[in-house]
Amino acid sequence: MALDVLTVAPLYQGLDINKIRLIAQTTKKSTTPPKALTPAKTKLTTIETKRIMSVLDETIHKVELVSLLSHAASDSKTSEGMLGPDIAKAVREHEDLCQTFLGRVSYLQEEERKLKEAEEFEDEAWFRERLFAMDVQKSQLPPLMQGIKESTKNIVRLLLSNPQAASLLQAETLGRSKEAQCFIDSLVELRGFLFEKLLTSPMEARDKIQFIQDITRRNRRHQEIIDTLENELAACVRNRNAEVEKENFVIQELKNHLHQVLRFSENSLLRTKQEAEKQQKADFRASQARVAAVQQEILVLQSQFHNLVMENRDTEQALRKKKYKVETEIENWIQKYDSEMSEKQDEYEELDIIHKEEQLQLEELKKRYDVLVEEFSQIQAEREILAKKRLEDEQEMVRMVRAATLIQALWKGYLVRSMLKSKKKKRGKGKGEKEKGKGKRKGKK
Repeated sequence: MALDVLTVAPLYQGLDINKIRLIAQTTKKSTTPPKALTPAKTKLTTIETKRIMSVLDETIHKVELVSLLSHAASDSKTSEGMLGPDIAKAVREHEDLCQTFLGRVSYLQEEERKLKEAEEFEDEAWFRERLFAMDVQKSQLPPLMQGIKESTKNIVRLLLSNPQAASLLQAETLGRSKEAQCFIDSLVELRGFLFEKLLTSPMEARDKIQFIQDITRRNRRHQEIIDTLENELAACVRNRNAEVEKENFVIQELKNHLHQVLRFSENSLLRTKQEAEKQQKADFRASQARVAAVQQEILVLQSQFHNLVMENRDTEQALRKKKYKVETEIENWIQKYDSEMSEKQDEYEELDIIHKEEQLQLEELKKRYDVLVEEFSQIQAEREILAKKRLEDEQEMVRMVRAATLIQALWKGYLVRSMLKSKKKKRGKGKGEKEKGKGKRKGKK
């Protein structure tokens, strides 16, 4: 219940005292500011209020745990050592569900954007097919959301059954997002408002309402003063605009006067220009004399420069030879390095080719080994089946031999008894015939 979307109605529908702007007013009547009302009680006394606060505290605790699940899922190794394998597995499954849900939502948003761009093709068959596919995808979202809710409830149940893991997870406050922290702060603020509301008695509530009404009346009175001052300010603004218009007129007149002054100054500027041209011609003649002197100095300096060039030419030649020698040596070393590196590169490529071939052979051998292991396991299983069958056949043969022996013994006994009976019958018949013969003989006599 505490993990679903929380919609909390405002507990007190009134003016926010901290947001009322008050303007100081000097009046003849001395008004004393109303005192801020605080509850007389500091602790909850009834069981119902304590239950309400305990439910809200439990909700805040669960929200704090749920807001850290994404951080725990991002660091699976640490979370598994901190929360245990069962909770870590549940967190990973919850993260997978959330990622799947977000992926489907982003896919649907992208598809909706594409369909909006292609609205002119809404009568086409492919357009209707894409709409149907989107409806199918949307119908799959509610079960996924229900799965996420059930997963969240399961994780919270596991965390509450393991207080140590819950405390360790709750200590990771840096992993919580700004939105979640803002939501938790709002819940804590709501708890403060609710706690204050539960501590407030009916008398205190009436006093507080009276306090709010007094503040409202003061605010209304101050608002009337503000309106009056705004009207006065509008009048002052109108007066200032009139003064600005007058000053603009004066400025325009000054601009016209300045234009006339500029026209008068053009004549004086022309006279100044003529005088400057005369001064320029005199300066030009003086500069020509200075240029001749400078050219003479340049000739002297050029001769000195030529002498210095001749002196330093031998030194430059020696340095050039030395530079050429060093460059040739460096070039030789570079060529030698390139040749050695090319040889090493060829050797490395050959070794790499050999390694790849051996790797392929190893993979083939592994595949053959896997096949042989599978065949061996099958052969072993068949052997075990044959051994069991052979054992069962031997046992069956033993039972059949015993049964045959028993049957033969019974049969032999039966034959012996029948033979004995037949012999007894024959003896009895022989004696009867003899007695009958004697009787006949006696009758004849």
